[in-house]
Amino acid sequence: MSGTSRSLQPKGRRRLILGLLTIVALGGLWMERDHLAGAVGRTGRPATPPPAQDAGVPVTLADVRTGDFPVNLDELGTVQAFNTVTVRTQVVGRIIKIGFTQGDMVKKGDLLAQIDPRPYQAALDQAKGQLAHDQALLKGAQVDLARYQGLAKQKALPQQTLDTQVALVAQDQGTVEADQAAVQAAQVNLQYCNILSPIDGRAGFRLVDEGNLVQPTDTTGIVTIEQVQPISVVFPVPQDEIPAIGKALGSGHAPVQAMTEDGSKVLSQGTLSYTNNQVDVATGTISLKATFPNQDNALWPGQSVTVRLLVNTLTNVTLMPEAAVQHGPDGLFAYVSGPDGKAQMLPIKVSATGAGETVVSDGLKPGDRVVTDGAYRVQPGVLLRAAESQAQQARPRPSAIDSAATSSIAPAGPAARE
Repeated sequence: MSGTSRSLQPKGRRRLILGLLTIVALGGLWMERDHLAGAVGRTGRPATPPPAQDAGVPVTLADVRTGDFPVNLDELGTVQAFNTVTVRTQVVGRIIKIGFTQGDMVKKGDLLAQIDPRPYQAALDQAKGQLAHDQALLKGAQVDLARYQGLAKQKALPQQTLDTQVALVAQDQGTVEADQAAVQAAQVNLQYCNILSPIDGRAGFRLVDEGNLVQPTDTTGIVTIEQVQPISVVFPVPQDEIPAIGKALGSGHAPVQAMTEDGSKVLSQGTLSYTNNQVDVATGTISLKATFPNQDNALWPGQSVTVRLLVNTLTNVTLMPEAAVQHGPDGLFAYVSGPDGKAQMLPIKVSATGAGETVVSDGLKPGDRVVTDGAYRVQPGVLLRAAESQAQQARPRPSAIDSAATSSIAPAGPAARE
C-alpha cells in the first residue's frame, strides 16, 4: 500500500504545477487585454499605427552629367634635395671659427668655417718677396743686355758674351713667371682658409668642431648643404604608363602634386621634370622626377609623400558619382529613378573612376538620376523617395590637380544583358 502511495505522489505534483502555470498564463492574457482596451479607450485608435507602405524607399539621388575627367596616377615617392654638397677643406689647418648654425638656411658665399690663415699668409708673403727679388735680377740683366747690344754693334764686345747675356735675361724671365704663379697659389690657399657655401640650401649637422685639424683627405667633411628650394621628388610608375607619361611630357605641361603619405593633404604643387632612361627589370617600373618650388619648406629631403601626376584629361564624357556604382553577379549596374519615380536597374560600363566620380561609357545618359545612398533597400520597381533635394547634387568638378583621390582608367564592365 505504501508503494502505491509513493508511485502516485509524482503525478499529483505534476498536476499541481500544470494548474499553477495555467493560472499564470490566463492572468497574463487578461492583463494584456485590459491594457489594450485601456489604450484604445484613451486615444480612440491603436497606440502604434502601422507604418505607411506607399511613401517610397528613402534614397539620395544624383544627376548624371557631361564633363571633363582628369586621369591621374597616384604613387608613393621620396623627397630628394635638388643638389647636395658635402663641404670639405682644400687646405690643411686647424678650424678657428664655425660660421653657420646647424639646420639653418645658408646663402651661396656665406662663411661656413675658417681655418687658421697665418701659415698661408706667411707663405704668400714669402712668395711675394721671392717675386720681388727675381724681378730685380731680371731688370738688372735686361739693363746689361741693352749695354752689351750697343757694344756689340761697335765690335767692342765678343758675340759670345752677348749671347750669354740674352740667355741670362730669358732665365730670369722664367724665374719671375714661376714666382708669379707661386704668389697666385699662395693667394688661393689663403682664400681656401675661408670655407664658403657653394650653393643656397639648408645646413645639416656640424661634423667638425672648432679646434680640430682638418685636411683634404677627410671623408666626413665639415657639413652637408642640401638645396631645398627648389626640391625634387622621385617616384616610380608602372612601365605600362610610359606612353601616357611621354605624351604628358611632350605637351610641355605635366602638373604634379605632392601630398601627405595618406593622400589627405596637398603639400606642394610642381611639374614633372624628366624620366629615367631605363625600366627597372625587377619591379617593372620606371622612375620619374618632379620639381617643386617649395618656398614654404613643406617638403624635406627623405620625406615619403604621395605623388599625383596628371597624365590625361577625358573631355565631354558621361559622369556620375562613384557611390552610384553597384556590383552584381552579372557585373556593374546602377539604380535609376524612372519617369514614374520607381527604381530601374540598368547595367553599365565604367571606363575610369576617381575623385569621387565615375566615367560611364555605356548604360546611362546625361540627365538620368541615380541612387547614391540607400541602394541596399532598393529593389527594381519600388517607389523611390528622395531624402533631400538633389538638383545640385553633382558637385563642381575639381580641377585636375586639386582632386583628392586617384583618377585612373578602369576596365570596362561586362556588357549589358540583351
